[in-house]
This record gives sequence, C-alpha cells and structure tokens, in this order.
Amino acid sequence: MEPSLAELLALSRLTAADRNRVRKLASFAKCRALLAPYLDSLPERYLDHLQRWLAEGGRASPTRFVVHWFSSMYPERLRNIHNPPLVLFVAGNIDYLAAPQIALVGSRAASHEGLVEAAYFAEQLTRAGLLVSSGLAKGVDHYAHKGALKAGPTLAVLATGPDIAAPTQHRQLQQQIEQSGLLVSEFAPGMSAQRDHFSRRNRILSGLALGVLIIEAKLQSGSLVTARLALEHDRSLLVLPGSIWNPHRTGNLQLLQQGAALVVKVDDVFNELNLKRLTPYSDEGSASAGENNCDRSLANPQLLANVGYEATSIDTIVARSGLPVAVVSEQLVLLELEGRVASVAGGYIRVGRR
Repeated sequence: MEPSLAELLALSRLTAADRNRVRKLASFAKCRALLAPYLDSLPERYLDHLQRWLAEGGRASPTRFVVHWFSSMYPERLRNIHNPPLVLFVAGNIDYLAAPQIALVGSRAASHEGLVEAAYFAEQLTRAGLLVSSGLAKGVDHYAHKGALKAGPTLAVLATGPDIAAPTQHRQLQQQIEQSGLLVSEFAPGMSAQRDHFSRRNRILSGLALGVLIIEAKLQSGSLVTARLALEHDRSLLVLPGSIWNPHRTGNLQLLQQGAALVVKVDDVFNELNLKRLTPYSDEGSASAGENNCDRSLANPQLLANVGYEATSIDTIVARSGLPVAVVSEQLVLLELEGRVASVAGGYIRVGRR
C-alpha cells in the first residue's frame, strides 16, 4: 500500500536516530509502526498546506511530487551519500532529478567578475548537455540559474519549502525554474528557512551532482563547506582560478593548492568528469547563429584586445588603443551589447566565449 500524504509528512519530520532506522528497512510498510507517534503529533495545517501545494501543480498532468526513500524515483546518487534525506518535495520535470548535473556554487556577495563567470559557465555547460544546479541564493547561485535558463533547464535545491521564495525577489526566477527545470527540497511546503537548512541543502546539491564547480569563494565560506561535502561524497571538485590579490578568490586558491581540478574552460569540466559532451538541451542552430553574429561583429576586434579580464578604465583603453575617446566609448557599447565586455566599477572587463 502506497504511503499517505500524512505518512510522508511524518517521514520528513523524523529525528536523526529514526531516520537511520528507516534507511535500514526494506520497505515502507516496515516503518509504519515507527511513524505512529509522529502522526499523532502532526499539525493538521501542515497536511492541508501539502495538499494545496500538490493540487496547484495540476491533476491531469502533475508537476509536483513527493519522492520518498522507498520510491523507485529516488535518485541513486543521492541515496549513497552520508545522511541522505528520506523525503524530497519536487516541482517541475521530475526526470531531471536523475540527470547528469554539475553544481555551481559561490558567494552571495560575489564580485562582478564572479557573477559574469557564473552566468557564462552555466550557459555553456547547459548548451553542452549538462544540467546545472545551484541553491537559488543571491549572487553566484542567481546568475548560475539565469545563465542556464538561456540555454535550457536548471535545477535548484532550496533551503525552504518548495513554495517559499527566499529571497523574495527570486520568486519569478523560482517560478521560471519550476516551469522549465526542477525545484528540489527536503522541507515540506510552508516551511521557512532555519539556520541548519543551508548545510542540509548543500549536501543535497553535492549528492545529486557528478561534481561541484566553485566559482568564487572566500576562506571560511559556505562554498568551502560544499567543497568539503563534495570530497566526502566522492564527487569531482572543480575550481576557477583568480588573482592572488582578489579577496573573493582566497578560498579558490586554497582549494587549488589542496589538489582541486583547475577549470578555465568548459571542456575542462567534461575532462574532469570523464564525460563526452552530451546531447544539448537547446537547438544547436541557435548557437551557430550566435557564432555567426560574432563573426559579423560591428565592434573593432583590436579594441577588444585592449580590455583586460580585470577592470580596465576607459583612460587605459584609450591609451592602449590610440583611438579617440568618442570612438572607444562607441566601440565599448557595441562590445557590451555583443556580450564581449561588461561594465564594472572602475571600467570594463573582458568576458565571453573561451
């Protein structure tokens, strides 16, 4: 007999000791006696909230599910980590739960360079067929999801119930991910974030993924906690490099010193994961069109050579190029529209395809 919604809610609320007992059982039926005291104390409002959330996902073609430990839909990669969740509340395309994926993580207060890199790698990895996952937080997470959505789906692991947007300004993005990707949470609908939820979210991110790509991390940051989890889960740990003077990259440099895989281009990710490029999520024709547009660029390629990968002032670009200020300003606007430079505090940085 399939578990009831009340039983699934109770299963999601077990103590650590009882969760360990459940993982040793062969079927859901064998854990029903253990759930009895939890069912007796389960507030009715939690069950009502779950029922409404599921109903809002549709009946004829449901897009919201509760995946439990004994279900065939429970992802095997996650099952094999230490302390896996017993219940997942998911919204979107459930097939993505088992898709090959790479977790992109980094600082909430990332530098502009870090945000640009998060969006760039997310988009290019998605175009190459990997599912990009992240934690839907501010900063790197936000840009990783937005970059991925330019090319296909993305997966977000939440530190709240799947119906709660935190931060609230990500509500539209969260809805977009549910429509074209997948939301995943071990927390029932209606549950707001608690202090320990973020580390629990990060273990799911690492557990579902083939590897974790650190975009930007300071020392003593949450991203380094996720890096440690990746190593504990026997996942590939991949890291972008950075300047020794950049305080946002101190964690990156430490991880590279300790043996993490260096990533400077998308192919490095596939090589480290021992994967060939997968079937792209997006139509290959759109990528080709983009490349042809770059070939027909209106911007002066010689000017681009004078823009650095760290902030370069307009005065410096003028001096290097020997062009008038008006021409440089016009060309920089064109390059920015083409996505080849980005305006930052202190000038412009060079971005785009590698």
